[in-house]
Amino acid sequence: MDEDDAVDVLPGLFVPEASQWLSTSSGRVAGEGYSWMQAVHWVAGSGLYEPRRHRSHGPRSFGATTVHVAQELARLFPCRPGIEYLVRRTGLSERSVEYHLGMLRETGLLAWIVKGTRISGGPAQASEFARMIPTEFDAALGIRTVQRDEAAPAYTRAVSGIADTGRKLMAQLAMKASRKVRKPRSKTASKAPAKASVRGAGQEVVTVDSGEVRCTPMQVGTSAVPSAGATPFPPEGKLARGAGKSSTPKKSKVEAAGRRKLNRVGRRFQLARELTRELGWLRGCSVDRIAWVARGVADAGWTVSEVMGWLHLRGEADRVRRGSGLLAVLLAGAEKVLDTPAKRADAIEQWRGAQEASRRDRIQQVRARTERYDGGWDAPASRAVQRQVDEALTAAFASDPRPAAPDTETLPGVSGVEDLEDDVVARVRQEAWQRLMVGDTSPVIVAVDAMGRATAEQLYGSGLVRRALQLASGARSSLMTYGRR
Repeated sequence: MDEDDAVDVLPGLFVPEASQWLSTSSGRVAGEGYSWMQAVHWVAGSGLYEPRRHRSHGPRSFGATTVHVAQELARLFPCRPGIEYLVRRTGLSERSVEYHLGMLRETGLLAWIVKGTRISGGPAQASEFARMIPTEFDAALGIRTVQRDEAAPAYTRAVSGIADTGRKLMAQLAMKASRKVRKPRSKTASKAPAKASVRGAGQEVVTVDSGEVRCTPMQVGTSAVPSAGATPFPPEGKLARGAGKSSTPKKSKVEAAGRRKLNRVGRRFQLARELTRELGWLRGCSVDRIAWVARGVADAGWTVSEVMGWLHLRGEADRVRRGSGLLAVLLAGAEKVLDTPAKRADAIEQWRGAQEASRRDRIQQVRARTERYDGGWDAPASRAVQRQVDEALTAAFASDPRPAAPDTETLPGVSGVEDLEDDVVARVRQEAWQRLMVGDTSPVIVAVDAMGRATAEQLYGSGLVRRALQLASGARSSLMTYGRR
């Protein structure tokens, strides 16, 4: 509010579908998951986004469940969450996960890099997202950004400062981003208020871990009313600053933030679980065995990204029979070779560069295939349908049963061209038929253009001319191609 009592109200937060791609987004890419979660909590508490304004179904507000889904996305790099993965991690249904991903895109917090596909009969490919910070967040907190490279896209701009009025709110968002939001409990789960609930303005309940404050007077009897009813309590302001006393036991900063420091064994098992999720050939392996195999790199402080970079340098196997054994061979002596953080960072860069090159190659292959067939038709995935298509094409272009040697006795007389011997006509027909079998219709087409169809039929026969004209007309159609796919 300024001196003239004028209030600046931010407009409603909504990003249309055409602007939900990284190339068309007006926001900027978040540097890491922590800063992105600050923007998520700001959107959850601002009340600028109302889903029911844009659809008549789905969630009614951007609340704790959406923040819970965003927490899972903040851990992924690259951000390629599959629907089944989010269903397994959050306990939500598939439709609910799709709703909350759509809400994150509509608020400008997510932008598509690659949109996943679901082909019938084939494996589903997960979408890849970029975690974005909307421009409304920068405007509300007075964050200043600068474009360091003029040739780079606009979404790569970096933060250069923040206004003094936004520092307090940024500190509050930082505390929320460091706290783990759990999945909201159902109404029928338990009626006992074992956990405190914090309700934001215009959003659903966000449940956090907190000790229950109890005050039991020292008295004899079963009355629930304390005998010292007139005893004054210290003001809330002093309690907030820590000046008053409370019966609630103090918690350490690690416990208050919802985190627990892992020991050496805990780090081994954490790395083992992450490796079984990231590497497909480790799926189904025992986490205990993987933790024992990766104990060397885990004790050296390696992250899962550094392990992936090292495995990229060692190479990948086409066929894996025992995943834990292969991992033991590949990780042998890894902590001694990449013994500095700089070497491990270089390995990570090479791994990510190879992933990006592979992704671009897949895009080029899909684009080339689309341009080649010039339309939306794709080959059927069912083998039964493919067999029916092959039989139909074979029946349409099957050759008539002919004797091995041409029948020169029943050849019609040739009129309109020079008089030719029967054996010459038979040889010409045989050569034209052989060239037609490999897709070359030029002898017959040239004869039809030069002498007319009637004369060409006398020379080559009506059946051969008809098949050559059919093949030539099909070659000019975008729905027909030669060779094997």
